Amino acid sequence: MTHVGIDVFTGRPLRVETEEGIVARVQEAAPGGELPYLAPGFFDIQVNGFRGCDYGADEFRGEDLHRIVADLAAAGVTRHMPTIVTGPRERTTRNLAIIASEIGSSAEARAAITGIHLEGPYISSLDGPRGAHDMAFTRDPQWEELSAWQEAARGMIRLVTLAPERPGALDLVRKAVAAGIRVAIGHTAAEASVIADAVRAGASLSTHLGNGCHGLLPRHRNYIWEQLACDELDASIITDGFHLPPAVIRSFWRVKGPGRIILTSDVAVMGGKPRGVYRWGAIQVEVFSDGHLGVLGTETLAGAAHMLDWDIPHCISATGCTLGEAIRACTVNPCRHLGVPENFARLERGAPAHFVLFRWKPGQERLGIETTVIDGRTAYSAAR
Repeated sequence: MTHVGIDVFTGRPLRVETEEGIVARVQEAAPGGELPYLAPGFFDIQVNGFRGCDYGADEFRGEDLHRIVADLAAAGVTRHMPTIVTGPRERTTRNLAIIASEIGSSAEARAAITGIHLEGPYISSLDGPRGAHDMAFTRDPQWEELSAWQEAARGMIRLVTLAPERPGALDLVRKAVAAGIRVAIGHTAAEASVIADAVRAGASLSTHLGNGCHGLLPRHRNYIWEQLACDELDASIITDGFHLPPAVIRSFWRVKGPGRIILTSDVAVMGGKPRGVYRWGAIQVEVFSDGHLGVLGTETLAGAAHMLDWDIPHCISATGCTLGEAIRACTVNPCRHLGVPENFARLERGAPAHFVLFRWKPGQERLGIETTVIDGRTAYSAAR
């Protein structure tokens, strides 16, 4: 299979040939015609669900995973991390086992899923930092519980988001990192010294920095500044235009630098649903006419409704970065942070054949995805 497009990183026309799920040849192509852009497939490290399918739901089934993979492919996402939010232990165990079973039995699932992200339950119980997580199930970290979950997941848990101020958190950070699990700080109200202790213990990422916070914070001494100023922490951010104002995105980008920002969608089960009010576990979520999601009757967001094909242009608009820099933030950067092989985010001979072709002009709110290829297979085509 052969695809031709403009390399987003160099601006040169490229011809990419694939064989048996691998990039077999990459050559410069002759200029001519209006070619689409060509980029490595996007990698989203925080996907809760989409269009009624929820990785954390009681009724989650294996076929839901494949529906999510297909929906993400339409947005140019070729790899993602199923994200399970705070909930009862038994449900988390069950859903981890289902995801692991699909990865073990399905080549499609193995190609599309790079690991699992646990966002909770070891997060703050406070209003604001807790976000839309169910307070009834937030709890102190337990290494025995996380170990049991990793066994159920067949070793696929690669990232855990927690609040380091909870009793036992620092011990869990050390043990998780020693076991090969990355630890992120998120949904936290930690003081500066606790954040520093967590980083020394091995925490290496801030989850959706600037969100999962109090509505009002001390202007100088607060947990956002502490994480932003910490060079040891990369930061994932949601650039959909609802979670963070443009000035905040621009400031985060300038401080961390384009090499230490990871774009993530945080897309949730109600994403893609028509306007209305829906139940998500114990809470009611409102889908607004502009597509964003909120906990009914509050200013708290309930995950996101837009995916990376929307977030990339909004990142460019907010920061003034190049298209290539924005795409590095959801390809190269997450792979580097998670220790995924470097060629997973490159268009080069021998790399897995994961890439996307799209059209875009400055000012457009969404990338026009034309073709998404996963392991050499056309997972999405706008022409179909």
